[in-house]
Amino acid sequence: MKDRVLLPENGFYKANLHSHTTVSDGALTPEEAKKAYQAEGYSIVAFTDHHKYAWHRELCDDSFLALAGYEVDLNDFMKSRDGWPRLKTYHINLFDTDPAEHAQEKAQSPLPPRRYGDIHALNGYLEQMNQLGFLVSYNHPYWSLQDYDDYKGLRSLFAMEIYNHGCEHDGLYGFAPQAYDEMLRTGQRLFCLATDDNHNRMPFGDPLCDSFGGFVMLHASKLDYPSVISALEAGDFYWSMGPELRGVSLENGILRVKTSPVEKIFVMQEGRDCYKRLAPKGESLTEAEFALSGKEGWFRIEVRDSHGLYAGTNAYFLDDLN
Repeated sequence: MKDRVLLPENGFYKANLHSHTTVSDGALTPEEAKKAYQAEGYSIVAFTDHHKYAWHRELCDDSFLALAGYEVDLNDFMKSRDGWPRLKTYHINLFDTDPAEHAQEKAQSPLPPRRYGDIHALNGYLEQMNQLGFLVSYNHPYWSLQDYDDYKGLRSLFAMEIYNHGCEHDGLYGFAPQAYDEMLRTGQRLFCLATDDNHNRMPFGDPLCDSFGGFVMLHASKLDYPSVISALEAGDFYWSMGPELRGVSLENGILRVKTSPVEKIFVMQEGRDCYKRLAPKGESLTEAEFALSGKEGWFRIEVRDSHGLYAGTNAYFLDDLN
């Protein structure tokens, strides 16, 4: 493995990559959402309203970037009017890499074929969205009542949601690290996101407010559309519910991790082996080192702080690091 910096110590922009406004079923206007998120230190928001593509270009300035996109869904067949609570569904976010390309076709908000269970048709749609210039993210598998059989065959994905703050409020359905690992173990190479999926039906400050709970820290050269998209495509970011990753590097086969104060630092792998450092009770860690054997297949870092909040990296594949 070559020596390299996997995540630098600084130079990050805070981003919410799943949000809803009054364009669909959210309570805030796009302008109100920008104001609220900027006040909390965010520089990037992806506006992903249901079934309606939008780019709020007027919100972009030197300190804020609005990403264009939308969210689509594909529901299983509802056998009765009251069947929704048990209904499986795919929810997919589409992030536009270049709003200037295929603008007319994107504005028509193409939706997936209405054939739940036809993974070939769904993958064809996802590939079509890739060709239009979208990065495709698979959203909140637990809230969607989906399991391994539903997501093992997905293709053309840029990422999946490892944490969704709104879904966590809905029923502790938000955190899905097992689903991410299972997708990786099927051979899919995709990144993972923490998002809000905010609708803001509860006021700021309320314990059930669905803003400011899941985010990514994105390392981009500057705050403009091409640079942010390039960083997303390269996986130059980490996800978090609160803790910070303050540097991840490889030196002479040693994985070095620096963090804000946490209780646990874990290195998950393709197999069941796991490297770990745990702080003594009442204490905390801010760094750890792990000797890699070269047999990990892939690895990803996950940390937990004293509040039970997690953060982590995307998966790194050893054959990409040699």
